[in-house]
Amino acid sequence: MDWFSQYGFLGALLLSGIVLGAIPVVLPLIISPRARGRKTRETYECGMDTIGSAWVRFDIAYYLFALIFVAFEVDVLYILPIAVIYDSGTYVWRDFIELTIFVGILFLAIIYAWSKGVLHWRSR
Repeated sequence: MDWFSQYGFLGALLLSGIVLGAIPVVLPLIISPRARGRKTRETYECGMDTIGSAWVRFDIAYYLFALIFVAFEVDVLYILPIAVIYDSGTYVWRDFIELTIFVGILFLAIIYAWSKGVLHWRSR
């Protein structure tokens, strides 16, 4: 009967996870207002009404620039902990070499993006 209590606990955790995950999805459907008018269906951004169609195709350079930005922001998650404990260990040279290789790979990524013209902002 010991396996039953362990699986019962696992089932209770699974059920509570499903319920807590479903609440943010179902609750707005229940309590949100139902009024839909002409003004509600219009595109609205930054306090101004749009002029023309709101469906505009964006250049791929915007997305590539954003992906490069996100990649370098995530890299801070690796560099910051090493910088904090850099001087407090016996592996100072190993940490320095690993960090140098990591920053070198990032530098190569910047050079590659630059050579492909991703960082060149084209105005229309």
